[in-house]
Amino acid sequence: MVPKHCPRSFASSWPATSPEDFCDTKLRHFRNAPSDISNQRCVRILTLFVCAVLGALQQTATATESQAAPGTQPRFTPVGGPNDSLSRARSLLHDGKVNDAELAVRDYLKDHVHSSDAHFLLGYVLFRKIQADAGGQSVHGVPSSGDLKSREENARASLAEYTEGAKYHHPSAFDLKIVALNYVLLKDYPDADKWLTKSVYSDPSDSEVWYYLGRTKYNENRFEEAITSFQHFLKLEPKSVKGEDNLGLSYQGLGNTSDAIVAYTSAIAWQDGARNQDSGPFVDLGALLLDQNQPAEAVKYLMQAVAISPEELRGHEQLGKAYDRMGQLPKAQVELEKAVELSPQNPRLHYVLGQVYRKEGFSEKAKIEFGRSEELRRDTPSEGRNQ
Repeated sequence: MVPKHCPRSFASSWPATSPEDFCDTKLRHFRNAPSDISNQRCVRILTLFVCAVLGALQQTATATESQAAPGTQPRFTPVGGPNDSLSRARSLLHDGKVNDAELAVRDYLKDHVHSSDAHFLLGYVLFRKIQADAGGQSVHGVPSSGDLKSREENARASLAEYTEGAKYHHPSAFDLKIVALNYVLLKDYPDADKWLTKSVYSDPSDSEVWYYLGRTKYNENRFEEAITSFQHFLKLEPKSVKGEDNLGLSYQGLGNTSDAIVAYTSAIAWQDGARNQDSGPFVDLGALLLDQNQPAEAVKYLMQAVAISPEELRGHEQLGKAYDRMGQLPKAQVELEKAVELSPQNPRLHYVLGQVYRKEGFSEKAKIEFGRSEELRRDTPSEGRNQ
């Protein structure tokens, strides 16, 4: 998209996309998805992708600053001297004082309106501001309309600063990565794809860009390209659990179930004996087995998933569905009640729990859950109708 008030000198290279197109783009991806991938799973992947970006902002900043050689400036804000205002702003940002950093950069821009470094840094500060604002939000909950509005406004403002800065200097590979991740937060995956591709072309050694490019390709249903991106990522970060897990998701999206299972089991095996394990591949393998009508086998992996991440709703939801499929309704009830507890604003979970209550003969409880699901669905139409 071209952010509001962007100069046309550089904005001509930014695809003209209106805010309304973000929603249309996502729905178009759903319509083009293979028949064996439900809208429900697409929504889950989109949500996880955005959460992953929000959660990785601080890691991105720390890793980037640590890459700078002694005596040099971090590559995303190359400035003139150690005592200038931009260095102070960068120091404030490093200390987590995002609002103070924003004020410092804006103050600098009053007298240096043509500074590409300042515009790029302000764009990055606004991107980090999204993370700071999201810090108090529940990972599992549905963001409020106010939260979403603030996120979109900051993402657009960040893009506007990068556009302005590009009038005076070519953006770096890191700058292009942040531009792309702003588009991820706006759920505009075609533009995210475009700028991640440009970023990785400039710096093919940045494993993080390969990872996010793979996630973006996945969300565009371009599964073969997603596989290639994750393979590049895994060459740079061998035995990465999240990389192998996402490789499995991409194989599954392509309909290659056997390779997906190999990827999931590899990601699980690589964690054997580790103190801090990632429940992702356990959940994804369990969900795949459940899709293949193997609930008993799925339960084995899903039980491990909830043991690893007891506060992660996906494991509880899938385990509840597996127990439901096996006719073990009391166990299904327990797991789905836990899922609802973790994400009380999720209409889909209330609906699935209502189905279990109805099967158990708890008519009043079922009625309450169905009513709550309908009420929440009206407020969050992106959830769509339950499958």
